[in-house]
Amino acid sequence: MTKITMKEIAEFAGVGKSTVSRYFNGGYVKEETRLRIEAICREYHYQPNSVAKTLKARHSYQIGVITPSIDSRTSARVLTALDEQLRLSGYTPLLINTNHNQIRELTSLESFSRMNVEGIILLATQITPEHERIIHKLRLPVIILAQEMAGVVTITLDDYTAGYDIGRKIGTARHRAVCLLGVSENDKAVGRTRKQGILDGLKETGITQVDFLETDFSFAASRQVVRTYLKDHRPDCMICATDNLAMAAFKELHTAGYRIPQDVSLTGFGGYDVCEVLTPSLTTIRFDYEREGRTAAELILEMIAGNPVESVKIGYTFIDGESVIER
Repeated sequence: MTKITMKEIAEFAGVGKSTVSRYFNGGYVKEETRLRIEAICREYHYQPNSVAKTLKARHSYQIGVITPSIDSRTSARVLTALDEQLRLSGYTPLLINTNHNQIRELTSLESFSRMNVEGIILLATQITPEHERIIHKLRLPVIILAQEMAGVVTITLDDYTAGYDIGRKIGTARHRAVCLLGVSENDKAVGRTRKQGILDGLKETGITQVDFLETDFSFAASRQVVRTYLKDHRPDCMICATDNLAMAAFKELHTAGYRIPQDVSLTGFGGYDVCEVLTPSLTTIRFDYEREGRTAAELILEMIAGNPVESVKIGYTFIDGESVIER
């Protein structure tokens, strides 16, 4: 079937091309005209080229959003709040999930730079020199979430202070055989800043010897790491860099016959709702991920409007659950 054009639709409908254009752009057309155009479009299976439309428009009302995952509790909370806030202002997020693939993250930045998005929001797992090179050459407003980068507006969590508070909590509870389940230092926020806060909080209370286990952010891999560690070690506390890691440790400790907190205290970071369902409930840090998403949307729109904005650090709430006991 030959592809029909807007000019031909106008001829078949007996109207001008401007009327057809007004129809596709949501403008007013007479009811009988609208019905004729719809019938022609159905007959010829015509779909307007949305890319061409936005390229001609002064505003595309689209924001590129790059996320490392869409199935994590953290990402879901950030993205939901971000989506709602953008839509309130008439903007639509275009989402790319990189599945923690750094190459895909970099190519996504370049892809969005060639599209007609008005800004880019990057939920970053790490910032490399290649990230910096690409971002600095973009002629678009860019906001980075979760990681810091010089010369770019960022929205970060107060990882150091949160880590410090957890470290002091464990130290003042007189734990001595402490294990930290964390992630690679390639992730500056969680792998370095949060970790350093934990170690400094422990050191403040006299604990300098800490076993460190490195994993990724996944539940399955973290279970395996903990399982292997417990074969030859008997900690009295496990500090986990995220709640997901804490749930992996919880499962392995339970399987190995340890009682929480009588035998091993356990902490996390994140404040997932499911952690309140655990028995005992998890001692953790609750970050305001919804505020992070809303703030990202508000700031990118301010940048698009040409208004000056500053980086933001999001606070937290200490959740004193039942998974830590004094020794």
